[in-house]
Amino acid sequence: MRLPAELWVFLLSLLITQGNTICQTVELFLPKYLCLSTVFAEFAFICMVGLTNALEQDGYISGFMAFYLKMGEPHLSAAYAVMMSYWEGIVHFILFITIIHRIKSYRSLALLWVGSEYLYNCLFPGKYGSNIRPAFWRNAPLLLVPFWAGSVLLSRPREMPVVTADKIAAEQRKGLLSRPVDLILSVLLLGAMAFTVFRGLVVLECPLDACFNYIYQFEPYLKDPVGFPRVMMLMYLFYSVPLMVILIYGLTTPGCGWMLDLTIFFAGAMAQAQWCHIGASLHSRTPFTYRVPTDKWWPVISLNVLLAAVPAVLALRCLTSPAYFMKPVPKGQTNNDKKKK
Repeated sequence: MRLPAELWVFLLSLLITQGNTICQTVELFLPKYLCLSTVFAEFAFICMVGLTNALEQDGYISGFMAFYLKMGEPHLSAAYAVMMSYWEGIVHFILFITIIHRIKSYRSLALLWVGSEYLYNCLFPGKYGSNIRPAFWRNAPLLLVPFWAGSVLLSRPREMPVVTADKIAAEQRKGLLSRPVDLILSVLLLGAMAFTVFRGLVVLECPLDACFNYIYQFEPYLKDPVGFPRVMMLMYLFYSVPLMVILIYGLTTPGCGWMLDLTIFFAGAMAQAQWCHIGASLHSRTPFTYRVPTDKWWPVISLNVLLAAVPAVLALRCLTSPAYFMKPVPKGQTNNDKKKK
């Protein structure tokens, strides 16, 4: 009898979290990395369930999810859940297949997945909360795996490119004004922080006229009864703003090696969050009165796309030119020489 895919994922991840002993034993008889490949393959299979749900909710297919939505998780028919399902079925699926292909060097891709998976696992029933079925709790194992994966990845040292001490010192002597790309990114992060704080005040029903005008004239989706946009804006306010402060600090302080990992994690989280927010605010399953007004479409969508693009550009900048974030090394050596010692 075949076990459900979710149970396989839980059992495999549980075995791995207990330590590497079992995996090391398996690798005596099986090719190296096969244990991890199996876990990622099972996750890739689960991605297809999400894509099936999204396609059925949008009317492209039928007869696959109706019973489960009725008896299991009715909130999966909401606009935000449909957009999350598209992300899971397309982006996460591509990530898993790529990770399997590059199983010997997958840190950055895995961190990107971990960042975006946090949001997917925060999929909450919203207005369907009074109708939670036992099947909803099948998500519990999937909620724990990204936390474990993130802690394991961040506890391992990152492999850094070989850079000479002279180049590292030259980069780290430059002030922010001498690094125009970092200066622009810092300004954009400050703007993103201001926009995030403003929308947080909007969903907290701040009495300012600017907040009132924004929610009624620009993003009425923020008051959608499903509750998703309100919760997302509060998550942005309490989690994204502190992260952006830390990232600005990393851009102005040399030697912050953690920037290479944190920017990837943040880029993944913001990309999926904004994809779901933008998509749901335009989706046909969202009542017309809560969708972005046609005459305000370009400014609203542009701001939301920019909010997702800035972390992605920042992560790309850190990965392509990491010398500023490396630890200083003695003159005449490379960072690789220091590591060997």
